[in-house]
Amino acid sequence: MQMQRILVALFLFLAIPLALADKPSSDENKSESHEEGHSASTHSEDNEHAEHAEHAEGLSANAPVIFKLGPLQITNSMFVTMIVALGIIIVAQLATRKVQLIPAGLQNFVEYLVEGLYGFFESIVGPQMVKQTFWFFGTIFIFILFSNWFGLIPGMGTMGWGMDEHGHFAQPLMRGVNADLNMTLAMAALFMVLWLFWSIKAIGAGGFLGHIFNVKGHGSGFFGIFLVIVFIFVGVIEVVSIGVRPMALTFRLYGNVFAGENILETVMKLGGPYFGWLAVLPFYLLEILVGLVQALVFALLTSVFTALMCEHHGDDHSEEHAH
Repeated sequence: MQMQRILVALFLFLAIPLALADKPSSDENKSESHEEGHSASTHSEDNEHAEHAEHAEGLSANAPVIFKLGPLQITNSMFVTMIVALGIIIVAQLATRKVQLIPAGLQNFVEYLVEGLYGFFESIVGPQMVKQTFWFFGTIFIFILFSNWFGLIPGMGTMGWGMDEHGHFAQPLMRGVNADLNMTLAMAALFMVLWLFWSIKAIGAGGFLGHIFNVKGHGSGFFGIFLVIVFIFVGVIEVVSIGVRPMALTFRLYGNVFAGENILETVMKLGGPYFGWLAVLPFYLLEILVGLVQALVFALLTSVFTALMCEHHGDDHSEEHAH
């Protein structure tokens, strides 16, 4: 059952960016048309920008489209997403193909990883909520981790077609998964939908609103009314905080991965054609650590957000069992 849920989560990670891919392309077309109109009137400024571009090249903000499937636009980051997801599925299938009572080899590694993650998230969300939510938290950690590490493989961004005069591919075949804003936004949006579903399922719609606007149990009189007003104000702040969470999750992961890939490219250029690999080596080791930390931070924050809303449900459930 957990394996089926993990496969569903991987499918959603693949499907949601497809719906978001049209927006960057349209924005790109608008920006291109605007630049064309602007260049017709100000040639000197365009020349200056071109000179700066020669010295300040790096990973583009928009992931280029490499091919189309009908109305769906497949970008190079989606192509890498499919590779990573397929790799995770194949490893999971190989590890569980012949399950042994005493695990060994790949089964032992996968069980050690899954059991470790299960215990980690159980300590955060509790023994009841972890049964409902582990499929997402475990998948999101593994997917982000291996996506970040896969993006460090030599050849990412350096294979493609349409080489320009500076020796760069105009259409790179592959790009880091989380260096695409569509991907990080899709994961954050999916979590917020699941978070709302888990919260209402655990504590009900009334408990959900009561958790945000804690207006009960403050007594009567002037002081009680004052506390109600204060907690309503605090609830409004909490609503704003909840609305900011998907943006914070999106840009934290995207910004770190996007900046890391640009730093690697810049340092490699500074090292020259002969010593670039040596200059970038310490930064590669740093990015391996950053990839692990960012996967842990995203999974940790999502699990903590869930625990903060559902923790009262876990306490009430344990008290019922005690009685």
